[in-house]
Amino acid sequence: MAAFLDTLNGIIWSQWLVYLCLGAGVYFTAATLFMQVRCIPDMLKQLREGESSEAGISSFQSLMISLAGRVGVGNIAGVATAIAFGGPGAVFWMWIVAFLGSATSYVECCLAQIYKERDQDTGEYRGGPAYYIEKAYRHTAARPFALGYAIFFAICMILATSYFLPGIQANGVAAAVENAWGVSTWVSAAVMALLLAFIIIGGVKRIANFASLVVPFMAVIYIIMAIVIMVANASEVPDVFAMIFRSAFDKEAAFSGMLGAAIMWGVKRGIYSNEAGQGTGPQSAAAAEVSHPAKQGFVQSFAVYVDTLFVCTATAFIILSTDMYKVFDGQSEDGAVRYAGSLPDGVAVGPGFVQSALDSFASGVGPSFVALAIMFFAFTTVLAYYYMAEVNYAFLMRWVRNDAARQVIKWVLRGLIIVSVVIGATTTPGTAWALGDIGVGTTAWLNILAILVLQVPAMKCLWDYRRQKKAGWDPQFDPEALGIKNADFWVERKHRMIEDGTWPGVEGTAIIR
Repeated sequence: MAAFLDTLNGIIWSQWLVYLCLGAGVYFTAATLFMQVRCIPDMLKQLREGESSEAGISSFQSLMISLAGRVGVGNIAGVATAIAFGGPGAVFWMWIVAFLGSATSYVECCLAQIYKERDQDTGEYRGGPAYYIEKAYRHTAARPFALGYAIFFAICMILATSYFLPGIQANGVAAAVENAWGVSTWVSAAVMALLLAFIIIGGVKRIANFASLVVPFMAVIYIIMAIVIMVANASEVPDVFAMIFRSAFDKEAAFSGMLGAAIMWGVKRGIYSNEAGQGTGPQSAAAAEVSHPAKQGFVQSFAVYVDTLFVCTATAFIILSTDMYKVFDGQSEDGAVRYAGSLPDGVAVGPGFVQSALDSFASGVGPSFVALAIMFFAFTTVLAYYYMAEVNYAFLMRWVRNDAARQVIKWVLRGLIIVSVVIGATTTPGTAWALGDIGVGTTAWLNILAILVLQVPAMKCLWDYRRQKKAGWDPQFDPEALGIKNADFWVERKHRMIEDGTWPGVEGTAIIR
């Protein structure tokens, strides 16, 4: 099984996926005229002003669900893995992927807002890649192919988020807790399963509320800890920066010849961490209550910055500034040790790097602090995964008319993710990560190819938003004025507001391209 998973992983995560992710990011950055820089004020404004409704959550809550999915074991164990197999230069390529991926995230999340709809059972907003792939071509001869592609994506996303990916998070929690306190992995598995069951039964509102409380708190505490370590090791910070940049371009003697590995692992773990293009962020983006799709596109674009430029960078500097890492040849722990640093013997690649780094700063603190951080980060990530799985379940349930059958399938889905947590917590890390990489890679392939084809409505939204804002209005979305078809939710919203006398009358202000 391990050999099969490695072979499949090698096919999915070939150099072509790396080229696709980087190429899409470069293209969308150019096509949007560097919106990830120009629109930072809009990102921050929407976070402050966005409000929730009975059917939708606020932009901030949507961001927290998105960050719950992004900020997890990948931000701690994933960064350590990238450094171990790609050298310090991998951190630079994680930054590049984040910067470029911010534009990619805008496109996919804006599309999710454009083509969102109300759930037939709960009335909550639903949307994501499966929805925009199917709806964008509903009126064309390509509809059968688009529908088949959308169904295939939904199935792959359900498998990835309800079985493949939760195992990584659970495995990280169990390993960190066992290392810190000696608690059996089976005990960790049971506790996580019970807590998960309690929260997911409450639906998206309970998930959003929990994520809104936990994610900001843990992220801030974690970043503060990194800053404290950087201040304490201030003399090392310039050298760490220099080493990252030199290694990224194969100029560091200790890591010479590792350029390909640095790019591969930086991109691979960068995508896994920030999820730009992977198709996971659009699900929570569609759930937000906004007056224009571009607004939530900006918010989700900002999420990439928070995840990689803040949290992942914090992890990298904790590890590198304390010299608590190893680098291996051959991109495997079986390879020769290229650099051993000051890491104690017997520490495996993963959370142990960060635990050892914190322990070197304050003896006895490292294992417990990292265990707590991973517990909160990973648990909220699993909640976000369940939400993504449920959104794609709702898409497939369009064709199941029997209410009882839909409920049975939903409970099966809930059971599957709980089983995944138990299995992931008690299995080997290599198997958990291999399954997770397969899930991430598959959905990334499917979604990036889709948004490259479907990008036009998202681009129209961006220019329409800029035009209305320049005119001094709070942008309102009118798909009919932009020539965007099948955005039924927004058409109904406009007509309802006209009837209520609340439509601000901004027709004719859109830039039609």
